[in-house]
Amino acid sequence: MKSVLAVGEVLWDVFPDGPRFGGAPANFACACAELGGGRVRTCLGSAVGRDDLGDEARKRLAEHGVDTTHLATVAAETGQVFVSLDPAGKASYRFIDDPAWDHLTATPDLLRTAATADVVCFGTLGQRATESREAVRSVVQASRPDCLRVLDINLRPPHWSADVLLDSLALANVAKLNDEELPLVAGVLGVSGDETAVLTHLLSRFALKLVALTRGANGSVLLAADGTRSERPAEAVTVIDTVGAGDAFTAALALGLAFGHPLDRTHCSAGETAAFVCTQSGGTPTFPPRLHLHP
Repeated sequence: MKSVLAVGEVLWDVFPDGPRFGGAPANFACACAELGGGRVRTCLGSAVGRDDLGDEARKRLAEHGVDTTHLATVAAETGQVFVSLDPAGKASYRFIDDPAWDHLTATPDLLRTAATADVVCFGTLGQRATESREAVRSVVQASRPDCLRVLDINLRPPHWSADVLLDSLALANVAKLNDEELPLVAGVLGVSGDETAVLTHLLSRFALKLVALTRGANGSVLLAADGTRSERPAEAVTVIDTVGAGDAFTAALALGLAFGHPLDRTHCSAGETAAFVCTQSGGTPTFPPRLHLHP
């Protein structure tokens, strides 16, 4: 059985019609647990508050099959993000101050779990506070040399910095970003040229195994260290909202890589999984068996 560990933020996306459970690592963990169909042990390292939203977060994670052993309870309020959607269903976000996930700590038990994981997924947003930044980096560094260290480049202004981005890339061996983040990353790296030039630079500069770029309605591209490229158009679906679609893409990508699937097969799974999420409301839907991944 493969072992996956996601580390970072747990929060509630507060829409005009009410709160929905989320946060990129939580979305990723829920997707991995479900897509694995009982063949993937998925853990989440994060923190929630001593409040109703924290209790409900634990319940939702458990319903999706996520191990919450490393979900701490702290004095701060459970994270909330106020979400607004444009006419195309694209989301923008406003975060509350000092949420519980800013106080994530790398406990000995969490570090031991990291040391046995086949996949560790982390992001830039979960490192916005000094305490959580140190914890996330300690967790990633505790993983095995052959572990897939998947970086979700999640640049939410003003909650990121060039230093966090560069340090995180240095820890990762797989990176995922979207087309809005690509020019920001290129600026930090001092790279000019088209998307292929930027992705190639990322691969070589940080010795990555693979980099993934999602482009919304324009599909996605994967580029591997050996030069193999996989490009896919977007699935034709009716979009309800895009919340969690990128996280589901990352989850299917990580599992495909962990299972040793061919790149095109992995890419197909990731694209189909993300497209399904776009047809659902919120970032943690229940996935149909047709999307489940097998070793």
